[in-house]
Amino acid sequence: MRINQDFTSRHLIFFAILCMWAKTVAVSFLGFGLPIHSWTDVIVIIINPIGSLMLLIGLSVYLTKTVNVKWLLFAMLLLTGLLYGDLLYYRFYIDYVTVSILFQFKNVGGIGPSTFELMSGWDILLFLDILFFAWLARKINIPYEPESRKTKSIYFAISASILIINATIGWIHSPSLFTASYNRGQMVKAIGPYNYHFYDILMGVRPPIDRVIATHLDTGKMEEYISAKKDKETDLFGVAKGKNVVMISMESTQNFVINQKVGGKEITPFLNSLIKESFYFNQIYDQTAQGKTSDSEFMIDTSLYPLSGGSVFVRRPDNVFNSLQKLLKNHGGYYSASFHGNDASFWNREQMYETLGYDRFFSKNDYEVTDDNSVNYGILDIPFFEQSVTHMKSLPTPYFAKLITLTNHFPFLLGEEEQLISMADTDESVLNRYVTTVRYQDEAIKHLFEQLKSNGMYEDTIFILYGDHYGISEKYEPALTEFLNKDDSPINHTLYRQVPVIIHIPGLEGETISIPGGEVDIRPTLLHLLGIKTDNLMSFGHNLFTRSSSHPVVFRDGGFVNDKYVMQDNICYNKSNSKPISDGSCEKYEKIVREELSLSDNIIYGDLLRFLKQKQ
Repeated sequence: MRINQDFTSRHLIFFAILCMWAKTVAVSFLGFGLPIHSWTDVIVIIINPIGSLMLLIGLSVYLTKTVNVKWLLFAMLLLTGLLYGDLLYYRFYIDYVTVSILFQFKNVGGIGPSTFELMSGWDILLFLDILFFAWLARKINIPYEPESRKTKSIYFAISASILIINATIGWIHSPSLFTASYNRGQMVKAIGPYNYHFYDILMGVRPPIDRVIATHLDTGKMEEYISAKKDKETDLFGVAKGKNVVMISMESTQNFVINQKVGGKEITPFLNSLIKESFYFNQIYDQTAQGKTSDSEFMIDTSLYPLSGGSVFVRRPDNVFNSLQKLLKNHGGYYSASFHGNDASFWNREQMYETLGYDRFFSKNDYEVTDDNSVNYGILDIPFFEQSVTHMKSLPTPYFAKLITLTNHFPFLLGEEEQLISMADTDESVLNRYVTTVRYQDEAIKHLFEQLKSNGMYEDTIFILYGDHYGISEKYEPALTEFLNKDDSPINHTLYRQVPVIIHIPGLEGETISIPGGEVDIRPTLLHLLGIKTDNLMSFGHNLFTRSSSHPVVFRDGGFVNDKYVMQDNICYNKSNSKPISDGSCEKYEKIVREELSLSDNIIYGDLLRFLKQKQ
């Protein structure tokens, strides 16, 4: 089969660039939903893939005399695969793939129910052009004329110039673009998905270099921060001194489920009753990044912020950390144990727990896990708690025991026999199923408390229950807004990031505390109740009983929330009426956010706490 000889190899490359550009722009607008604030945003998104596509697809001719069709197809497949990977990841996490997360693929679910839940039949359209080009290369006789060195140089110069212009426009449009590289949404919008990935690869070289070149002289800002930060004491200081500590990580549990009903039945009847006799913090926000549950653990154990890409558990397990477990051992002789019905290697917990100072890790091998008592990611919560209590009986006292639940994990699968409430009635099946797994988790926690009471392990214990991160991602939030009968608001996404934090001390009266805070604040709050002073500790957390309502709750993408403002997608909103503000009200809080994230990153990448330890 032949076509008109006017169709040459140059046309083939041009057509490949055009196809890749079209689907990249389409995914940027329709798949990523990049926020558009002006017509310049539209222009930037339209032009930003061109330079990188010209360079990468142009490699099919740079190193050979004429077009290398195999490289052309490989480049298109690689770029499309990267774009599709970003799209799938964004659909749930509202984030973009990083090099770090690729090395932790099994920790974000791998290829399984979670991934298939995110796929759409329309996704096949992204690959049709590659199939067309493969057919074209085999069936159609296209003249592949050799290109001169001059032509190749001109092509390369034009491609590089477009890239430089694109980066310059992005920097002018967002001056903090490269210094605040943790804001991946801003970066993808400004320079395009492919340029973002190239930048991410370059930044991946940073961690090992930072640690090698770091010295004790780099601890100045850290020590300055420590000396300036003082938490006030309250009458509750030491009220739980010497008690056992049981911490329950409630998988994917958001605060909206508290006191919420489906079909006239409470989603969380036990938690609703528990908060009446507990300290209930109803404005605590999920601050995790790509590490999700491991990020929440890291924040609670260290009061540092997670990394923007990947998980500290995987990337920096050999660092020195002044962890909660070490503090409890040094100031109260606590024995620390973690309980989780998944593989010990998941999120590299086995190694990281040793670094943090845990004495024992009860993982999947310590449980009787069968097909009958498991679903989705592992053992169901009720048998998990039943078997965990048996292990807890053998712990020396006082002990710190952290129990990490699994059942309420995306995509929220549960057999009919375990469903204790009807599914929600919305157009979104993920949200409908979520209600049933949260209800099951609530029943499991009730069962745990009953077991601890019957075994005499309840009275002398302080309980901390917290939602580790969101369960309903931004993709499903329109259905959530309808389910909650709320008005559509641009800041709903931030407000939905609230997770419940409940501190229960048997014998103490309950109180609801509505001060904005984050997971990073849980450690200093617990230490306060245990009577352990936090002076001279490197901590970004604040005691939730005395935390200033105006101090920003920092999000890993550079956003924040406090009592008056919400910073989301680089827009400052009035929290009370959801209206954008352009009078600079958020600027001083943005400065705090940048300073704290930068300092936290420097501490982790440079392993700076090792020098502080030496000085002490």
